[in-house]
Amino acid sequence: MKHYGKLAVGFIAGWFVFVLSASALHLFKNDSNRIGLAVALAALTPIVVFWLWFARSEQFRQFALSLNPRILTLVQSWRILGFTFVLLEAYGRLPAIFALPAGYGDMAIGATASLVALTLANPAHRKSFILWQGLGIADLVMAVSLGTTAPLLSPHGTPMVLMTVLPLSLVPTFIVPLLLILHIVCIAQARAWKSAVDYARPVARPVQASATGGVQSQRRAG
Repeated sequence: MKHYGKLAVGFIAGWFVFVLSASALHLFKNDSNRIGLAVALAALTPIVVFWLWFARSEQFRQFALSLNPRILTLVQSWRILGFTFVLLEAYGRLPAIFALPAGYGDMAIGATASLVALTLANPAHRKSFILWQGLGIADLVMAVSLGTTAPLLSPHGTPMVLMTVLPLSLVPTFIVPLLLILHIVCIAQARAWKSAVDYARPVARPVQASATGGVQSQRRAG
């Protein structure tokens, strides 16, 4: 388990250094009306790598499922900083078609993350926990989709160049994929809760039946 923990931390650190260097070299910069393919590719790559690793490695999957879902959910609290997008839109630095949905969506997820972590991160509230995680994923997907297509959707609006240079370029290329991966892990954990409960039920019934039969036998003997 510790081995996979070190590998995961190493991959995260390596990806951060890569996107930071690429941003410093302006490889993500997009000041035209074209789709931000470089940003979209940077956002998708770590997600694809994680998914393949998670799907093909039983040991890595067990490591991911062993992480504390409350802590993973609490990390989403940082998304309250989405109000920054709203402020930048108000000052004319980001297009409203991206900044308002992304900003308010992040604020909603960030504001409720602590409550969800403390009250819903358990088998008793599995469905609600999965629903909230799904909403968090939907918000991130929407933000990246609008961010990469905003130049086409609103060609005469405020450009997205601010999101393609440092420091904000780290949001779609590093922070968004990391947070989305945490959502995926939490959903996988919640699905495992259901499997564990379903597995335990048929085991408990024979025990109960055996105990009942034992009591009846004692009564007959008496």
